[in-house]
Amino acid sequence: MPKDFNYRGKTVEELQAMSMDEFIRLLPSRMRRSLRRGLSAEQRIVLEKLRRNKGKPVRTHARDLVIVPDMLGKTIHCYTGKEFREVQINEKMLGHYLGEYASPMAIVRHGRPGIGASRSSMYIPLK
Repeated sequence: MPKDFNYRGKTVEELQAMSMDEFIRLLPSRMRRSLRRGLSAEQRIVLEKLRRNKGKPVRTHARDLVIVPDMLGKTIHCYTGKEFREVQINEKMLGHYLGEYASPMAIVRHGRPGIGASRSSMYIPLK
């Protein structure tokens, strides 16, 4: 039997019923301080678009947006500096920054050297 998700002792339904001020009190200090200073214009626009667009993904550059209960179940395309990465918001992401889930670094996979890459590459058989 799967265990129900709790965030600081509150269920998802309780979190969604809370006001923003009540939810902010549950957050860690860094996120709490960020939200108490107020949302930037770009962050406010993203939250408005998420409330308006039912099921449609929203594209944003706001990687410093703290994930709040209003965003649960939504899809956000977060900019990495090169491309937009799709982020599906779930319960375990609450209280984290959006940018934590759209890594700007690609995984590097090194293969064989190409022709002329080094002196020894002259002797690599061509296939």
